[in-house]
Amino acid sequence: MLKRACLLLLSIPLLGALACPARAQVQAAATPLLQRPPVQIPAPDPALKAALDATRRGGLDDLVLAGFSGQPLAGWLEFAALRARFDSLPPARGAAFLAAHKGEPVAAAFRAEWLPALARRNEWPAFLEAWSSAIDDPALRCLRLQALMAMDRVDAAWTTEAQALWRSSGASLPAQCDAPFALLAARGGLPDALRWERFDKAADAAQGAVMRSIARGFANPADAAQAQAWAAYLDAPGGDVSAWPKNARSRLVAAAALAKLAKSNPDRAEALLPGVAQALGFGEAELGRVRYQVALWTVASYLPDAARRLAAVPESAYDDSLREWRVREALARADWPAALDAIARMPEAQRNDSRWLYFAARLRELTGDVAGARALYAQAAQKADFHGFLAADRLDLPYALCPRTLEAPLAAKQALARDPGLVRAIQLFQLDRRGWAGREWNAAVARLDPIQRQLAVELAQDNGWFDRGVFGLVNVGGKRYPDEQQLYLLRFPLHHAERIRREAARNGLDPAWVAAEIRAESVFDPRARSSADARGLMQVLPATGAAIAKSLGLGWKGGDDLYDPDTNIAIGSAYLRQLLDRYGGQPYRAIAGYNAGPAPLARWLAQRPTLDPDFWIETIGYKETRDYVARVLSFSTLYDWRLSGDALRLSDRLLGRSNGPRKGFTCPAPAAASTTPAAAPAPPAQDARKRP
Repeated sequence: MLKRACLLLLSIPLLGALACPARAQVQAAATPLLQRPPVQIPAPDPALKAALDATRRGGLDDLVLAGFSGQPLAGWLEFAALRARFDSLPPARGAAFLAAHKGEPVAAAFRAEWLPALARRNEWPAFLEAWSSAIDDPALRCLRLQALMAMDRVDAAWTTEAQALWRSSGASLPAQCDAPFALLAARGGLPDALRWERFDKAADAAQGAVMRSIARGFANPADAAQAQAWAAYLDAPGGDVSAWPKNARSRLVAAAALAKLAKSNPDRAEALLPGVAQALGFGEAELGRVRYQVALWTVASYLPDAARRLAAVPESAYDDSLREWRVREALARADWPAALDAIARMPEAQRNDSRWLYFAARLRELTGDVAGARALYAQAAQKADFHGFLAADRLDLPYALCPRTLEAPLAAKQALARDPGLVRAIQLFQLDRRGWAGREWNAAVARLDPIQRQLAVELAQDNGWFDRGVFGLVNVGGKRYPDEQQLYLLRFPLHHAERIRREAARNGLDPAWVAAEIRAESVFDPRARSSADARGLMQVLPATGAAIAKSLGLGWKGGDDLYDPDTNIAIGSAYLRQLLDRYGGQPYRAIAGYNAGPAPLARWLAQRPTLDPDFWIETIGYKETRDYVARVLSFSTLYDWRLSGDALRLSDRLLGRSNGPRKGFTCPAPAAASTTPAAAPAPPAQDARKRP
């Protein structure tokens, strides 16, 4: 069960009072918001860890493996040992492993590597014996078709499966499909209708190479020539299309080609559009597809003519993303009436998001509608997020926060600690085998009800796997559990608190900001590593780490030093201080620079130097950075709550003011129905660009 917790938190270490207003329609709880005592999973056997490491240098024999039988990770150790000898492993040995671990994640991992090994060895009977109908990987499915070919089992079912793979995607399929498709064609299983079906999918996906490959298979030379012409145009639009057939396929190819061109050269795409549209008889759908991309790639860089190009997009072609860009473009020009109108044209659900409620309120305030602004601020302030906190500041309200805690007996978590799948998942995480751990976790939580899954998240965090509070709650297995957003202690773990406080003080930073950066970058995973090689809690690049370590007089042995939490927090905090000093003491700019780097930040500052911070953040050109800045700032407010029980005003935090008034938190009554208008009145012209 979940228990509403607008509570007194005075008895909790690091937390102060959480206010609950008398008017709230939620009964205030009397029990402190305390987490259950941690439950520890037994650590992996050090000898097993050493054996697992040894498999990277070669296989282990069965006698050694037998010594680990009965241990939770024995199956994974055996998998690691056997795959080192897949090129010679007897098929019977592989079959025995799959039988022994039937239904376990380790069997799926084994099968995914064992099947290609059997294919390389032409062990087709063993391949088919090891097959699972649950496999949906196209490369493996095509290998199965090859196995059936080798076994002379090409029948109607084989043809149906091969045709299903053929039509499954307009993108390029794996090389393993080449032989089955060649046989399918030779047997007459790829009639022109089926070829055209995939050709159209490839055109829609702007896959010119696939289109050319398909074109070579048409028996009619005229069809082949026209298909090649279409493919060539997709890759290099600009030629004469007047001789093309005036049909839906021509329009599809031309629209896809111009939309693709618009991503790199919107001016050229817009210039070509009228002639192509007239020659081929474009309808609203084709015009909308091209004009959408022309507008998007113009406005995303705030190029000239963005407003005109947005206006040229048919309303039927607008989606939520382009509607948002219509607002941002107007904000970037400080055209408050246009921005307010763009919000009013959003669908109701989008318009009532806290982001757009807040900006609608800001814009109404700027255009003289103070009462309307206050009503919208009040709605937005119901949300515990960046824009909700800003809205609360505009009305001088406490921040909305309705934390929930799990009300379940400790015995329920202790029982989960004996679940074999969860034990394997957590032990694999502790051994830094993240992919395997994820397989076990996903399989385990799929069996659990929501309360058990929430307890599993708490159990994982008890054992140092903090990111389960992000990846194990709210959006799980294709389903959404919105009430789990209120499990703040799980979603916002806090570790290394004293080190965070110390390094923040050393660098003159707010510790809540440092904690928020860690939550945003790694979710407190000291072994996190990005594709760009950023490492550790605060995701510091080795080159940056080396330079800052030298300036701090820290010993530096190499990039792996960043996996040490103390070292990483010291270096990451010093780096934040450098960025803060570089960007005029403005945290929102430093946060943007931390994520995007100096070059994009310099461009954004040059483009919109006078915009207020909230408008400037919303007009950042990169979605990742735009969301990141808002996320880190809102996380800072929540970590202020965790560390202190109250919070610095977010509007002060934005500007680097650390000594401003602090605010409490309240669990508000349910929000009233939306008062956001479907259309906004035009303000007096002289007020259109007034700034606060």
